[in-house]
Amino acid sequence: MAFQTYSLFVLSVIMISFGHVENRLNLLQLQNDIDKLKADFNSSHSNVADGGPIFTERLSSWTERNEKRIILSQIISMYLKMFENTDRSKAHVRNIAEELRTLKESLSDGSKKIEDLKDLTELQMTDLKVQRKAVNELFSVLQKLGDTSSSHKRKRSQFQRLCKC
Repeated sequence: MAFQTYSLFVLSVIMISFGHVENRLNLLQLQNDIDKLKADFNSSHSNVADGGPIFTERLSSWTERNEKRIILSQIISMYLKMFENTDRSKAHVRNIAEELRTLKESLSDGSKKIEDLKDLTELQMTDLKVQRKAVNELFSVLQKLGDTSSSHKRKRSQFQRLCKC
């Protein structure tokens, strides 16, 4: 039962975050399809709870809407990857996969941001040419960081003036 709630929660968060909940009926149909998928995967097996959740735990630290778009885009990609090796002759599998593909298309900016993050982790910071370029950009990066933090401070001080807390 916990896994059913977990699956519905993840899908609900994804759909609500991106305005794809057109009506409650659609979500109810997806829940029905997910129940069938759980039966396919025997997700009530005792080892499912081992180690805790794999997605929902990660969602809690991503609080801003744009941040959530990034992590949810990656989570949807992981589900789509899982569906590549799933029997697509079943209607419920096709329905869920189609909904996820639709959501993924609406998250193209999140996907681009994930690619940017991956590219950054692959930079060879021991390469002299990369180091030179990085040094040339350091002041600009620090300026952007300063702009971001001063904007955040400004918003917070404006709120404090408005709030009689």
